[in-house]
Amino acid sequence: MRITMVGTGYVGLVTGTCFANTGNDVTCLDVDPAKIDKLNRGVSPIYEPGLDELIQRNTKAGRLHFTLDKQRAYQGAEIIFICVGTPSDEAGHADLKYVLAAAGDIGDAIEAAPGSTGGDADERRAKIIVVKSTVPVGTNAKVRDAIAARTSKRFMMASNPEFLKEGAAINDFNKPDRVVIGADDKGAADRMRDLYEPFVRQGNPIFTMDIPSAEMVKYASNAMLATKISFINEIANLCEAYGADVNEVRRGMCSDKRIGNQFLYPGLGYGGSCFPKDVLACISMGVQSDTPTTLLKAVHDVNQAQRNAFMKKIDGHFESLGFDGVRIAVWGVAFKPGTDDIREAPSLTLMNHLLDRGVSLTAYDPVAHETCRAVMGDKIDYADDPYAALDGADALIVCTDWDEFKNPDFDLMRSRLKSAVIFDGRNMYRRSLMREHGFVYHSVGRQIVTPEEQAV
Repeated sequence: MRITMVGTGYVGLVTGTCFANTGNDVTCLDVDPAKIDKLNRGVSPIYEPGLDELIQRNTKAGRLHFTLDKQRAYQGAEIIFICVGTPSDEAGHADLKYVLAAAGDIGDAIEAAPGSTGGDADERRAKIIVVKSTVPVGTNAKVRDAIAARTSKRFMMASNPEFLKEGAAINDFNKPDRVVIGADDKGAADRMRDLYEPFVRQGNPIFTMDIPSAEMVKYASNAMLATKISFINEIANLCEAYGADVNEVRRGMCSDKRIGNQFLYPGLGYGGSCFPKDVLACISMGVQSDTPTTLLKAVHDVNQAQRNAFMKKIDGHFESLGFDGVRIAVWGVAFKPGTDDIREAPSLTLMNHLLDRGVSLTAYDPVAHETCRAVMGDKIDYADDPYAALDGADALIVCTDWDEFKNPDFDLMRSRLKSAVIFDGRNMYRRSLMREHGFVYHSVGRQIVTPEEQAV
């Protein structure tokens, strides 16, 4: 099939590249000349393991193209995926200007295309416009209206929410748990099913449904996962208050098959581009429809409060010492391992809080170095390896559970830290191990390891 992806962000680029890898002819359209130039040189503008190699392979094979030319992108396409950003404000209201601008351009392209406006041949040529961006329920109808205002020719609409995890997106796309297709036209649903069949040969389902339901699936899924994260963090706080160990509580709880163990890890709360935005969007949809979303408001509030609760541990430790002349090392800036994405990352909240206290910071992240610099600039220092970040630091904060942090040289860490203090926002280490190596160790949902405890 001839496919056009509108937008070369995370979703559009991964999706388009994977479609090209199964033999489709894919054109990726963007308005950013720097992005298109990079992509035409075989360099991905985003970090995703394995993506550069796939881009280079499919570009060389002539199946994957990158362009700034809207006419070239739209005219020959059978299926057009809208994958542009939908930024939201603090209340969660999604800004659809990029989606609707793309819809207007697509309408103009359909109108300008040669051919009549009726008959079986036109039915086969009718373009399918797929909204893949995560958008509020009802957005597909707005896109349909925006296109119809520019053309009287036939086109079809579909909703196709994405379920890609950053850091594992290629595997997620090639081996999806499920594919969701919303379509009000059987012809559109059938052609979309044909497109996705190569990815579900292991037997995972393709669900076809009405468009509003498909639009809602993504929000419901992410809101559920966010709820699990906020839930375990609230339990972790209770564990700390009563002397329980959340890791043991989690083991006992998650052995219940009805509960499972995914997304039930205590820490600094969720971040990234999806969970915060999608939970707020559900809350916003509730406000607009006068439908209370009491639970999801609590999920959001607990998540934001979790960062403050962790910051109180740091404030409490330095309360008697003061923050004058304090330097703190930060391991991990990305909101999770496997990505350079720092959107809504807990690390940013903590670092900005500490900067307000007058603390000097040195950060290390194996991947998100440049994305961090783009946001934080020269307000902090950057280290080229994790141990260099520790030099002269009064404490270490672990914000991201990268693999390389899981089994470090604790003796080397102690020798390079000014004070053997760790604030672990991801519960990376056993308390007994920290006790053995002589660290003051703060984690989440577990009791502090202190010098007094070590002496006992």
